[in-house]
Parts: sequence; structure tokens; C-alpha cells
Amino acid sequence: MLANILVAVVAVIHLYILVLEMFLWDTKTGRKAFNLSANFARETRVLAANQGLYNGFLAAGLLWGLWLGASGVQVLFFFLLCVLVAGIFGAVTASRKILYVQALPALLALIALLAR
Repeated sequence: MLANILVAVVAVIHLYILVLEMFLWDTKTGRKAFNLSANFARETRVLAANQGLYNGFLAAGLLWGLWLGASGVQVLFFFLLCVLVAGIFGAVTASRKILYVQALPALLALIALLAR
């Protein structure tokens, strides 16, 4: 139960990131979320949309694993591991904030999943 809730939270986070990166990147909301200048946001909009799509795939994989129920544990494990690695990479290369927003929730969900 706890694992499913944490996985759902991670999926929702990634759906939110999808919306921010694909649709709100060059708006006031998107620029504030990622601390971007208007010019930089405008110039990198297509790259951000691509990143957002990948975040959507992560969310879709997590939701698919939840939908599969007990037989989806391996799917959940794989996608949570992907999120964790992406979060660590993002924290090292882009912003330490990603460690807390992306990697930590994935790690907690992984621990809960393995403790079932």
C-alpha cells in the first residue's frame, strides 16, 4: 500500500514536470520553476519539450506498473531505478534541487517496494 502511494507520487511529479517542460517552459510559471531568463527559455523551448516527453514516459511506465498490480513489481522497479539514476545525474549536472524533487522520492518508493 505505502509503496503504491509513493510510486503514484513519483508518477505525479513526473507528469507535473512534463507539463512544466512541454507546455509551460517559456511562461512565467515555467521560468520561475527552473529559474530561467525569458530569452533562455524561448531559445531552449524545443529541448525542454523533448525532456518533458521523456518525463512523461517515466510517469507512464510507473502508472503501467501500478496498473499491472502484483505482476508489475519488476516494471515498477525498472522505472523507479530509471528515475533515481536520472535524478542523481540531474543533481550532479544541473541542479542539486533535482536530488530532492526527483531522486529522493524515487529512492523512498524503491525502498518501500523492496520492503513489501
